[in-house]
Amino acid sequence: MSLWEYANPVKFIRTTDKVLPWVWALTGICLLTGLVWGFFFTPDDFRQGSTVKIIYIHVPSALMAINAWLMMLVASLIWIVRRHHVSALAARAAAPVGAVMTMIALATGAFWGQPMWGTWWAWDPRLTSFLILFLFYLGYMALWEAIENDDTAADLTSILCLVGSVFAVLSRYAVNFWNQGLHQGATLSLDKEENISDVFWLPLLVCIAGFVLLFIALVFLRTQTEIRARRTRALLAREGQA
Repeated sequence: MSLWEYANPVKFIRTTDKVLPWVWALTGICLLTGLVWGFFFTPDDFRQGSTVKIIYIHVPSALMAINAWLMMLVASLIWIVRRHHVSALAARAAAPVGAVMTMIALATGAFWGQPMWGTWWAWDPRLTSFLILFLFYLGYMALWEAIENDDTAADLTSILCLVGSVFAVLSRYAVNFWNQGLHQGATLSLDKEENISDVFWLPLLVCIAGFVLLFIALVFLRTQTEIRARRTRALLAREGQA
């Protein structure tokens, strides 16, 4: 069985209809377990106190904000190369989800930063690149809505996605590119000296898994909606020409 078979809209909807209930169930289990574990069964940090528990929302949402755009990039490249409509619609479906994840990351970062840095916002390299990434999300969605022809919109948004990927990468590695800035280094690291303690790390991994599954479920659901909307527009166009 070829992966490209799922580029068929009917096959995609039938397959995701079967998968979605399981993804939703796993999402609920992971999020409930991770958040309850993290907020109620982990100690306060010796420096940051209970504020550190924002990590269970901030880090997963920040990771998904970046990876959602990278998923859109892959889907856009597939559209450019293979011209599969499902890939273009999947990229469109992922954009609002990624934008919300970015907004959550910015908001929780502000709430975390205020008691730690003494300010709600700083023009830190990572924060600034995240803000620009959020603006690219808004621009991407606006461009889809501004163009009536779906294929033309997919072409132009794919190009925009390629450009915006620079800021997605910067958002991930800004602290490695520039030493200055208030934002701490990577929370999850292969370096044991930099990685957070296991007491925080384990529930954080569960929360990350929950956010990943939530993203997958929402993208599947929204892609189905986009496929049906495209089909409806095509039918209405045919009736108008008849």
